[in-house]
Amino acid sequence: MPKMKTKSGAKKRFKITGTGKVKFQQSGKRHGMIKRSTKQIREHRGTAVLFKTDGDNIKKYWMPNG
Repeated sequence: MPKMKTKSGAKKRFKITGTGKVKFQQSGKRHGMIKRSTKQIREHRGTAVLFKTDGDNIKKYWMPNG
């Protein structure tokens, strides 16, 4: 039986915390900041945690080894 490999796109986009939650970088901050409101820029700062069911799917299908 071949090994279960982690999807290479997923390992660049997601991190699994010590408690098993899935963190991700928020989108919409690459370019075009001039047209976005200050509130939108501020709220997309940093990382966020996926909802539990979405995180479970990421771990099951794309990151089986953590």
